[in-house]
Amino acid sequence: MGTRVSSSTVSRLNQKIYRHIEAWRNREITGEFPYVQLDGAVLKRSWARKVRNISVLVAFGVGTDGFRQILGVAEGEKEDLEGWEGFSRHLKDRGLKGVRLIISDACRGLVEAVGEVFPQADWQRCMVHFYRNVFSHAPNGKVAEVARMLKAIHAQEDRKTAQAKAAEIVQRLKEMKPRTATELVDQKVTRL
Repeated sequence: MGTRVSSSTVSRLNQKIYRHIEAWRNREITGEFPYVQLDGAVLKRSWARKVRNISVLVAFGVGTDGFRQILGVAEGEKEDLEGWEGFSRHLKDRGLKGVRLIISDACRGLVEAVGEVFPQADWQRCMVHFYRNVFSHAPNGKVAEVARMLKAIHAQEDRKTAQAKAAEIVQRLKEMKPRTATELVDQKVTRL
């Protein structure tokens, strides 16, 4: 807006809204949420003139009405078993029920925590996190090609055809002959 605001003004405003934020964070969760997605983000926070990393844990739920909503947000020291277990218990204590599937990254602490708090729920690895993990092992120039392969597998109608498509792609990759430096030079010379 073109106006500078002092840190003391920001602090006063935060104190005024803090009770509203806490009320929202501790509100009762009503209804059933068969699908819950958990994720964390590491952010930098300034506190007492020091900047430190903090984890923000977030839970999204899809209710029986088909709509998604944020179920909870918590600030923690790190994404570990203790942090995820405390957050999961907080959600359950506030009324989270009917959970059939939890979707998250493969963070060991998270998977163990939700297994303890929601033992009846199945767990599934988030495909976005899975893709990112795969891409981190692919050469930069091959990421688009790898993405097309993964999408071809995930686009299949059922598990059986997805497994067949995966086997086909694995076979195709095995048959690909890696190019040697000499072959690449020969190819470039031929083009000249």
